Amino acid sequence: MALRETHIERMRDGSFDTLIIGGGINGAVTAASLAGRGANVALIDRGDFANFTSQASSNLVWGGFKYLENYELWLVFKLCQSRNRLMRAYRDNIKEIGFYAALDKGGPYPPWFAALGALGYWIIGQFGTRWPRLLSRDTIEREEPAINTTGVAGGIEYRDGILIDNDARFVFSFVRSAIEAGAAAANYVELVSARRDGDRWIASLRDVDSGDEFQTTARTIVNAAGPFVDETNESWGLTTEHRIVYSKGIHLVVPRLTTRHHDKVLAFYDDTERLFYVIPMGRRSVIGTTDTRVDTPFTQVDDDDIDFLLAQINARLDLDEPLSRKHIIAERSGVRPLVVKTDGADHDDVDWTKLSRKHAVETDHRQRVVTIFGGKLTDCLNVGEEVADEIEQLGIPLERDLHNWYGEPAKATRKEFYRQARLMKLDGLRDKPEVEPLSDRLWRRYGRRAFAMLDAIRQEPSMAEDIMGSADYIRVELHEAARSEMVTRLEDFMRRRSKIDLVVSDDDIARSSGLREVAEILFGDDAERRLAEYFGGVDKVPEAVMAGPPPTPRTRSAGVVLH
Repeated sequence: MALRETHIERMRDGSFDTLIIGGGINGAVTAASLAGRGANVALIDRGDFANFTSQASSNLVWGGFKYLENYELWLVFKLCQSRNRLMRAYRDNIKEIGFYAALDKGGPYPPWFAALGALGYWIIGQFGTRWPRLLSRDTIEREEPAINTTGVAGGIEYRDGILIDNDARFVFSFVRSAIEAGAAAANYVELVSARRDGDRWIASLRDVDSGDEFQTTARTIVNAAGPFVDETNESWGLTTEHRIVYSKGIHLVVPRLTTRHHDKVLAFYDDTERLFYVIPMGRRSVIGTTDTRVDTPFTQVDDDDIDFLLAQINARLDLDEPLSRKHIIAERSGVRPLVVKTDGADHDDVDWTKLSRKHAVETDHRQRVVTIFGGKLTDCLNVGEEVADEIEQLGIPLERDLHNWYGEPAKATRKEFYRQARLMKLDGLRDKPEVEPLSDRLWRRYGRRAFAMLDAIRQEPSMAEDIMGSADYIRVELHEAARSEMVTRLEDFMRRRSKIDLVVSDDDIARSSGLREVAEILFGDDAERRLAEYFGGVDKVPEAVMAGPPPTPRTRSAGVVLH
């Protein structure tokens, strides 16, 4: 909590070039872009960073193959360029992955035609991935026996990117970059009101966690409130050329479904002829997504959603036991903020799935407000650069863009980390099946901060022990999260800094004696309150969690300090 309190104090009565409202992908990348070019930036979100739309994506970095159906060639070209940039900049965090599509005989496209589309997609993407393949039915049966090939005419395989961790952690990497470049950032800080006074905005802010209210000032504001941009602009009396409409999408997390290749995304057309996917997530599979028009950004997975996805996947996979509700480990629901013109047109009559996924950046020069409409994880770098251009036009001087505000550390730094990890035999410190080497995980998640974690493990080997057996998180990672990841509530860690809530069942979490130690490392004396908050009340904290692990000499770590 010390990091958050420090940043709130910087904001209190502070004066900034730009105040960014919203800590999803748009706000986070904007903060990193502006701070990386010398602007004095403050970033706030009324919840945790990436706590709304940005935590409900498919974890894919893609050029939008399915947008070719709507002939949005320019959008696909731009998204492919963005995908290629991200894959080059984040070689350990974003991996190329095959999309393995089985096409039914009665489907919308025969395999040969889809293969032409995949070839065009590869060319439009400037050959940024491996080439596509045309698949026969026999090839599909041989390479992925889990697919039910009854009625399958053939298929294709094209390639895009996937986030190895989760979307919310990727968003937080931009928050960290912004902080390291000098930005002030705080989660659970909401905008109460803002008014223009001379050449500055005076913003009243409230610490949601403590209730404390304070003020800060800024020359410009970036409205990056995602699905809430319209209501935020309305509160300031701003009118815009664009507005947001909502499309709901859901995912179900289940045990691994693929039998042979868990390094591919399986793609199918559902009964409405819309693509849906089976996406790998460690030892789990993620099924989704849907595309349903809704009138509110607040959504949840309902019975119809579950029944639809289960029926679709059971019809297309040859499983030993059909998937049912008992197999669902976690659910994800969110909205896509889709951009339409504010022209009075009625969008009820258009094909909802064919609305463009383009983002829009709009500037009110009189009020000095930049608004970001829409946006995707794949397109985030473009958003950051476009907003920086707009802020510069509003009179905020920026340094030349050296493109060093994003990406992973240099290859030489990576090489030195792996050298040190190899010399201390880091990967041999534990023997756990079906998990990646510790060296890969620590480097990918923490970059340069991982060097201090190696030092901590050298000082105290118990720092390399798992705390929650089924969660695959070691003790030193908890200490690093407490120090540098602004974990304010237990959900922040369980759902967003990690993906424990997504891949570990509620029953296993409730039986985890290590969760108490997790809370103690993250929150110290406030651990019991945060546990009660996470489970919904003091009386609802499971006994196994409250009891904690039996004390042993190997759990001590108080003397280890991360720098």
